[in-house]
Amino acid sequence: MKVLLIGGGGREHAIAAALARNGDVKILSVMGKKNPGIFRLAEQTLLCRETDVSGILGFAQRTCADYAVIGPEAPLEAGVVDSLEDNDIPCLGPSRAAARLETDKGFCREMMERHNVAGCPRYRLCHTVDEALAFLDDYDGDLAIKPVGLTGGKGVRIMGEQVDRSGASAYIRQLGGEVVLEERLIGEEFTLQAFVDGKHIVPMPLVQDHKRAFEDDTGPNTGGMGSYSMPDHQLPFVTRGDFERALAIMQSVVDVMAKEGHPYKGILYGQFMNTAEGPKVIEFNARFGDPEAMNVLTLLRSDFATIVEAVTDGTLRTANVSFAPAATVCKYIVPEGYPDNPHPGDMVTVGQIHSQTKLYYANVEEREDGSLATLTSRTLAFVGIGGTLAEAEKAAEAAVSSVQGKIRHRKDIGTEALLKKRCEHMRALR
Repeated sequence: MKVLLIGGGGREHAIAAALARNGDVKILSVMGKKNPGIFRLAEQTLLCRETDVSGILGFAQRTCADYAVIGPEAPLEAGVVDSLEDNDIPCLGPSRAAARLETDKGFCREMMERHNVAGCPRYRLCHTVDEALAFLDDYDGDLAIKPVGLTGGKGVRIMGEQVDRSGASAYIRQLGGEVVLEERLIGEEFTLQAFVDGKHIVPMPLVQDHKRAFEDDTGPNTGGMGSYSMPDHQLPFVTRGDFERALAIMQSVVDVMAKEGHPYKGILYGQFMNTAEGPKVIEFNARFGDPEAMNVLTLLRSDFATIVEAVTDGTLRTANVSFAPAATVCKYIVPEGYPDNPHPGDMVTVGQIHSQTKLYYANVEEREDGSLATLTSRTLAFVGIGGTLAEAEKAAEAAVSSVQGKIRHRKDIGTEALLKKRCEHMRALR
């Protein structure tokens, strides 16, 4: 089987590694810039824009790709899936219309409201600066200000946390008024990812991501500094009822998309805020999260290529999908100055990696002599695996701490102290 993988980040390296566990799978790669980890696993590679629909289709046809897996969101919005599937190459990824769950926040909220999907916060979709500022002036409380389109996980501003009322006004003007304004949700975030075949969904282990740049959840948002999962695949501040409600919300969304004529196939990522009233939807993404993909794919025991087949041919309900009963902790190293003023070109040296740790390459340059250098985004991800969260965190921290160079990471991700803080916060809310 030949599988075309589109994307060149840490998430895509994790996907490639999962595919490569099946020795009969040949990986074909398309990426904007060379990811050394993916490049070594791929039989053939095309370096081009990941939104170059015609170029990707031509490569897929020349190499006789049987399936395609789309990693990032930009190719989905560009219509790569539509083009490939129109030419009989099934994809693990939704059509452009179905991917609007992520690429158009206004569409997503209006769809949820139209069909009474649970978990939708109070919101207002605005199209002009005057409309948005008027709503802000009349709203008695804090809001989340969200650009309508894609922002790489970095575009949301939260009043009372990142900006004050005057800062919110300035940000609305900066965005030109095309925003979704939502009530500020108070609680603990969690991520539920699921495989979807158009009708059926199969959940993956729960993960908690950490987007803030610095320890103790301070600093600007990033694409994600790291994440963790627990041995039982749940999270201690998410009750079984919370989990089932979140899963039911995602099933409702899949049902609605099919009803509206845009069946959803691929990975559905639900980012939830667990509030005093239960889970509310922060957003949906139309692909694996980064870094959350690295947690769940490291644990995946089933053959990923077989899951790709089941998703694309609608037989997911009967597929074998299982994950190892272990904890994971993912920690990213990033260049100095990240995210506001990252410094590229600095050498990075990786020490010895323990067998209980996986290394995934992200935004890093491999030079002719085999040395590694930082670029302008997250550099390398290390995933520690253990029977307990403490064991997984210890493995991840040891690996990250072995790296030499002008880089940094968040030491607190996956620690018992941070988890305790999360649990206490949830208990206080309820």
